[in-house]
Amino acid sequence: MCGIVGILGQHEVAPMLVEALKRLEYRGYDSAGIATVNEGVLGRRRAIGKLVNLSDLLVHEPLAGKSGIGHTRWATHGAPTLVNTHPHRAGAVAVVHNGIIENYRDLRAELAEVGIAYQTETDTETVALLAQHHLESGMSPIEAARATLAKLEGAYALAFLFDGEPDLMIAARKGSPLAIGHGEGEVYVGSDAIALAPMTDRITYLEEGDCAILSRSEVTIIDADGQTVQREARTIRIDAARIDKAGHKHFMSKEIAEQPTVISETLASYIAPDASDIILPGDGIDFASINRITMASCGTAYYACLTAKYWFEQLAGLPVEVDFASEFRYRTPPVTEGTAALFVSQSGETADTLAALRYCAPLAQTILAVTNVPESSIARESDLNMPIHAGVEIGVASTKAFTCQLTVLLLLALKAAHARGRLTDEGFKAKLASLRSLPATFNQAMSIEETVRGVALRISQSRDVLFLGRGRMFPLALEGALKLKEISYIHAEAYASGELKHGPIALVDEQMPVVVIAPRDALFDKTVSNMQEVMARGGKVILITDAAGAKTASDGVWQTIIMPDIDDDLAPILYAIPVQFLAYHAAVAKGTDVDQPRNLAKSVTVE
Repeated sequence: MCGIVGILGQHEVAPMLVEALKRLEYRGYDSAGIATVNEGVLGRRRAIGKLVNLSDLLVHEPLAGKSGIGHTRWATHGAPTLVNTHPHRAGAVAVVHNGIIENYRDLRAELAEVGIAYQTETDTETVALLAQHHLESGMSPIEAARATLAKLEGAYALAFLFDGEPDLMIAARKGSPLAIGHGEGEVYVGSDAIALAPMTDRITYLEEGDCAILSRSEVTIIDADGQTVQREARTIRIDAARIDKAGHKHFMSKEIAEQPTVISETLASYIAPDASDIILPGDGIDFASINRITMASCGTAYYACLTAKYWFEQLAGLPVEVDFASEFRYRTPPVTEGTAALFVSQSGETADTLAALRYCAPLAQTILAVTNVPESSIARESDLNMPIHAGVEIGVASTKAFTCQLTVLLLLALKAAHARGRLTDEGFKAKLASLRSLPATFNQAMSIEETVRGVALRISQSRDVLFLGRGRMFPLALEGALKLKEISYIHAEAYASGELKHGPIALVDEQMPVVVIAPRDALFDKTVSNMQEVMARGGKVILITDAAGAKTASDGVWQTIIMPDIDDDLAPILYAIPVQFLAYHAAVAKGTDVDQPRNLAKSVTVE
């Protein structure tokens, strides 16, 4: 969601803050601003819309200072207006905030009783007003910040800057991630390490309830119990090349193209060099003692879990329950003995998924995580974290992270199947051999882009699109509909093919494109029967299949997209390519903001 940057530096920080905020644009935002302390005087600049608007403002109204904080805001409380844009200031205090202060109305009422009025619609302004109130009562800046934090309820990452304090910044986290970067005579704060990558690779991640008191020479961290603690400073490798478009028009295009490479890296990190076994981190997991898996995730990661349900049940014989993380904990589900709880999150900081994990932690036998950020909260709070090795993903619409998530989940399902005696040694090795060929098949499948571009151009004129899939292709149909919705703004829905005649077929007419995802597998004939029902009613079918499927069922089909042959278990991973290309080229044809679609954020760190 919102992006936070802070710098206590040796040079003018305004351009550094803006550059760091650019590296957080992928998180989604609708306004931006910075505040600095120059010769002891606090100043700020803010702008609505893209960061270029803030950059333009700073050309005409420069902001000097070697201490500063910056923010990209994704509106929660209050519309994206200038008055609601961060940093918020009250007297001698400037604040940037990611998260939601749940008791801000109560705090406003308390402040109103002593004559302090608010000017904005935001919950964050209350933090600044409260800190200023404490300063006016005689507290020092550090005391005022800590007294303010003690009154806050909800989720937050916060950074405070004070008038007259050029060598002081205070940062705190509860529920939203925040990292401290260490430099030579400089110190930095960021929502994630990407923002700080050009300045430092030495990062300390604040833990839940931490408050950090920062100066250029010292970092003091106080934990939730009020104790001074040491947190490990880690050297984080961030490949700068992966934060560049590398000649592509959009990050999404680049990240689709990277999939053969990153999947190869994922496989290499888990499959033994002789392809005889899957090596899990640490002590692994005893799948023989597990009798049930419960999964909870959000968005695209949820669809990865739905796909994994088929793999775990069909290959390993393990019953699986999959929930939206946002619903899971509110129905207080029973977690029985022998349950493994598995959570998938690209960022590792998704608020609802983290809350579901914390619900399961004291109840489940084992907590598993599949994340793209090994230092994230979900990764650190799990018994076993499986990094997906996708590298930095900038586009809001997940592509390479999704296919790497699927790859890791399939590896886990195969490991479970072998451990539980459902796969022989020979069958296990054969599956691993197929998996190792997946990157090459991905490279082959990239050749469909021009065909899909032509189909997408036609789809871009539609108002509604249906996606159909059966078995392991059903979650992929859901993912395809989501991709099209989120970046092209075309209404799309997905159904299990067999459900078509139970209602959705009423929507089918001559104007309705229907995307049918159907490799020639055991369910192919059934899916084709459903497809024939669509064509009988004038629906325009886009059939995504293999050569054998096209030969059998392409008569009367509006458009056919032919994929390479692939093992049935691997098909849900490979067939992500055409639905990604379809959404991408439809969005390009419509001229939407592909990498930063409206109203969306990359990392959803609030409920």
